[in-house]
Amino acid sequence: MKRRVTSQRGAALIEMALTFPLLLLVAVGIFEFGRAYQTWQVLTNAAREGARVAVLPNPTDSPDTRVRTYLQIGGLNYDSTVVVDVDSVEVSLGATGTASASQVTVTYPFSFMVLQPIVQLVVSGSTTGAPITLTARATMRNESQF
Repeated sequence: MKRRVTSQRGAALIEMALTFPLLLLVAVGIFEFGRAYQTWQVLTNAAREGARVAVLPNPTDSPDTRVRTYLQIGGLNYDSTVVVDVDSVEVSLGATGTASASQVTVTYPFSFMVLQPIVQLVVSGSTTGAPITLTARATMRNESQF
């Protein structure tokens, strides 16, 4: 009986069963947050492209069209939930005064593929597992026509 109590058989299997879900959760979390960061980078570049078009004196297409094209090229879905907002703002030029500028804001709902369903299983709530909103903003000074 004493031999059976002090036996180490199966200990590695139990340790693996306890640590593998945590290791898997960390690995999936790294992939998911990497995907979120990549999506934010595409949004930032799309906002820059939209701002670049918005400041041109005679643009060939609208900032909204340029942003949506960039999102499509970047592999993001750009349905009606994507909001592209173009505003005119004033920017400081330091001691010399201010200048007019265009500011493009892109808002995108991002859903985690694995983590949100897991969170919905563990935690109950009305906003649990809902997409998070990623926002990118770019401001560029308007070019003056000479």
